[in-house]
Amino acid sequence: MEKKRKFRIAYLILTIAAVLAITSCASSAPAESPAVPEAPSSQAGASNDTSNDSLSQDASAPDVAVPDTKPDSGDAQGTALASADSEFTIYFIDVGQADSALVVCDGHAMLIDGGNAEDSSLIYAFLQAHEIDHLDYLVATHAHEDHIGGLPGALNYAAIDTAFSPVRTADGKPFASLVRYLNIQGVSLTVPHPGDVYPLGEASFKIIGPIHASDEKNNTSIVLRIVYGNTSFLFTGDAERPEEQDILNAGYELNATVLKVGHHGSDTSTTYPFLREIMPEYAVISAGQDNSYGHPADNLLSRLRDADVKVFRTDLQGTIICTSDGNTVSLSAERNPGAIPYPSDSREGNNNGNNDNAATLNDSSYYIGNLNSKKFHLPSCNTLPAEKNRILFDARETAIADGYVPCKNCNP
Repeated sequence: MEKKRKFRIAYLILTIAAVLAITSCASSAPAESPAVPEAPSSQAGASNDTSNDSLSQDASAPDVAVPDTKPDSGDAQGTALASADSEFTIYFIDVGQADSALVVCDGHAMLIDGGNAEDSSLIYAFLQAHEIDHLDYLVATHAHEDHIGGLPGALNYAAIDTAFSPVRTADGKPFASLVRYLNIQGVSLTVPHPGDVYPLGEASFKIIGPIHASDEKNNTSIVLRIVYGNTSFLFTGDAERPEEQDILNAGYELNATVLKVGHHGSDTSTTYPFLREIMPEYAVISAGQDNSYGHPADNLLSRLRDADVKVFRTDLQGTIICTSDGNTVSLSAERNPGAIPYPSDSREGNNNGNNDNAATLNDSSYYIGNLNSKKFHLPSCNTLPAEKNRILFDARETAIADGYVPCKNCNP
């Protein structure tokens, strides 16, 4: 018995010693270093080249420029502003039968197109007058002179961080001039991805087109949607029906407080399906006075009128200024603030000499409903729908009972 007791004591001592030895080894071993995340590539955003290479006309074109801030992967969504001091302004610059807009937010700026080559000095002077000597972004929506011809004026005055274009090479002197002045600043053209989101102060903008390559330059237009707080702004370049349909098929968010109307108000742009998804409160048309193209087209104006959109036109009102506080927008015109954007015959309806109908429409006891938008108007409203889209109500209560809502412009 004594022998067994001594054996058990010895076994217990050895067991305790072994446990202590293992514990000591574990505590003295060096700790495993935590995994270090791979550092982001210095070429962030460079992948923008590959998915849109089919839009480029030259496979040997130079590498695209890399923006200072990598585009967010998420959508541009309406949110409350972080700062009460934040400011947002868009200048729709009157460049005649051409396009140019300057977007400024919290000291950051983006120039979208620059008019014709003859507008180069105007763009230079406009930036100078507004003390914009640095542009975070320059957007050449597509390679037509009436959009990119005046951009060298901006490049002569302001330093550029990132320059966007749907292509890196194109025929013609205006595009060659744009590239030459960018090279002087050491900036190459960036071909953006649809879906990329970029910051602009407290605003952000998302690239939503072009989706596919096209032989028609208008349908390679960069289309972008800016979000500032709970307000939004859609710029469509000269995109026509095919590109609009591509964007619709892609399912991007399109609703906007303000629409920059496509292709100077051409009938081939801002189609009904596209407009129904946008449903803007305001629209701005950039066109030249008495231009040879007939822009804006009566059919386009009719579509905007039917959607109860308040329209501003540079051909009638000069430069248009749009401001936002993040919840509401305000637009003002350089001249003719009360200009009627619609032709008088289409605004009041073509009565074809039917004086009885004219008398009925001007009777204040009647209200005119829009069969498309389900809004009703006073007969004197300047946004009356086209004749074929009208329905008459003999009382305000009748219109409301039928599901129509009052027009915000005439407040019937």
